[in-house]
Amino acid sequence: MSACRLSALAPLLLLAAPAAGQPAAQVINLSSFAYSPQPIQLRAGQPVTLTFVNRSNSGHDFTARNFFANARIVSGTAPDGEVELRGGETKSITLVPRAGTYGVHCSHFLHKQMGMRTRIYVR
Repeated sequence: MSACRLSALAPLLLLAAPAAGQPAAQVINLSSFAYSPQPIQLRAGQPVTLTFVNRSNSGHDFTARNFFANARIVSGTAPDGEVELRGGETKSITLVPRAGTYGVHCSHFLHKQMGMRTRIYVR
């Protein structure tokens, strides 16, 4: 790529990177019986803002009790280790994750059995 093209892309690259002191960001989509991305991969000890977007018309949750219990939550809440979302709702939580592998599921009736589960890998 030419130097001219690189210099033209530089402002866009700055917008894509978190500002100094700002946590990284990751969007987690909840849809009818699936999470994405799958699996969720985070960096241990690195602040991250997780934004949960419920793309369905019905309620879902993101239940990860061990993950939230082992993370340092900076802002937002996860009462009893879960983030509950009504249809179309978005919520964010900023935290510092601890290394490990954590299970995630939707605790609504039969949602886990219908495939609404994943893992979080924090390395």
